[in-house]
Amino acid sequence: MVNYNGDLLGKNTNFLNHDNRGLRYGDALFETMRMVGGKLFFWEDHYLRLMASMRILRMEIPMRFTMEFLEEEIKKTIVANEQIGEQFRVRLSVHRNDGGLYTPLTNDISYIIEVAPLKEAFYVVDESPYEVELFKDFYVNRDMLSTLKTNNKIINVVGSIFAEENGYQNCLLLNNDKQIVEALNANIFLVKDGKVKTPPLEDGCLNGIVRKKMIEILSKLENFDFEEASISPFELQKADELFITNSVVGIRPITKYRKKEFGNKVAKELLGKLNAVARLT
Repeated sequence: MVNYNGDLLGKNTNFLNHDNRGLRYGDALFETMRMVGGKLFFWEDHYLRLMASMRILRMEIPMRFTMEFLEEEIKKTIVANEQIGEQFRVRLSVHRNDGGLYTPLTNDISYIIEVAPLKEAFYVVDESPYEVELFKDFYVNRDMLSTLKTNNKIINVVGSIFAEENGYQNCLLLNNDKQIVEALNANIFLVKDGKVKTPPLEDGCLNGIVRKKMIEILSKLENFDFEEASISPFELQKADELFITNSVVGIRPITKYRKKEFGNKVAKELLGKLNAVARLT
């Protein structure tokens, strides 16, 4: 079952048409979240990011779009799907309503909620091989739009195809200044000699929720120096560890980049702290 503007529809119901602005122009946003035992991980952060992004894209935010309203709509969708288990992947999408060409006829919006079961309740470290490579066919712009979680993900799609064709588990994206921005589906962190850093939003990386949580965690730890700073491709093979973060996986260690293999000691330590913060939410 899919929740479309509060109506629960069968998975194969045709409720969008060729005029949908998300389809025509990528005029849409989405949040992907983890829900465990009826609680959404970092829900306030996801909600505030969605509201801020809608304002930036000049979408009209309905009065009913409170945290409580959307949380109840998510729970209603889970109940309607009669899923077995306690943990779910939730995708909340918002698109501007039909009408107009590049200039919309309205800034009113519609929303879609989808849910799917997850195997693990909390984040776990996957230690299987995870090799990455640079994706250099196209570049990420260094602007605010690149930091939003919009439906304009064609570079991520093409990069994913490149990774699959060449036997990589992921690729790292570059901006126009040839600096590392992020992975195809996650933010990136680099560890070297007790120092951890991640690219700043000014470089064009996604304003990720788990990225934000990791920055909060690292800023309080005395045994790590942390900074938001640009990462050059030349730094990758000198790093002790590389790991990526997103809201569904949590932390995923990178095991190999070209000839360099990496450990995951720091990633494991930080994952435990991330789980502790998630439990508090």
